[in-house]
Amino acid sequence: MDKKIQEVLVEKIRESTSAKDEIISLVNSLEPEDAPNNLFVYGIIIGRLYNSFYYQSRRILKRDPTQQEFSEFIKLLEEHKNELSKITS
Repeated sequence: MDKKIQEVLVEKIRESTSAKDEIISLVNSLEPEDAPNNLFVYGIIIGRLYNSFYYQSRRILKRDPTQQEFSEFIKLLEEHKNELSKITS
């Protein structure tokens, strides 16, 4: 993964964890009553991060991300899993 994109994504992870109250408010207003615990929260977080990954790839590299870069994105998410799980606790 391009170093600039990785830096942007790590920053987005930090932003997501600092926006906990914002995300929880959004979840509380939109989450279906019968949704499994935290599923909707993770959907919002992953959506934000994937959007950043895709957008930054297009902006910085001037192309869509490759399968290899997507695999690296997944690995980055796994590396920050504990940090991201703090949002739902």
